[in-house]
Amino acid sequence: MTDHSVKHSTFTLERSYAASAAAVFAAWSDRDTKAKWFAAEDGHYSLDFRVGGTEAVHGGGLVAKSEYHDIVPNERIVYTTALFIDEVLSTVSLTTVRFTHDGDGTLLMLTEQGTFLDDREQPEWREQGTADWLEALGGQVAQR
Repeated sequence: MTDHSVKHSTFTLERSYAASAAAVFAAWSDRDTKAKWFAAEDGHYSLDFRVGGTEAVHGGGLVAKSEYHDIVPNERIVYTTALFIDEVLSTVSLTTVRFTHDGDGTLLMLTEQGTFLDDREQPEWREQGTADWLEALGGQVAQR
């Protein structure tokens, strides 16, 4: 018998931004802009924002590698992410981000479905981290 475990978790976060869907989408799809709110501390950040493209974030023993599966400009992004901690696979997730007009602004809805392996990461940590970078995104689009 081994000590391997699996947890499944799904969460949805909603944020309203006082910016157009095009502006919020652009902050997500442009490498230099996204680096400011998503990977500011990462000198090895990469983003190839297209269907089949990848994104990678490195820092503090963590490596997150994402692949984009569906992109509808200004409306939807779907991607998968594998998170490695000290080179060991810890989490695999599917994320859908939707952008909808909300008056003069944008409602962003992010839903993530995760598989958490062997207690290396907890669903609550992922949800809080995602909420933190959505707040940073709000600061970024407010500057434009």
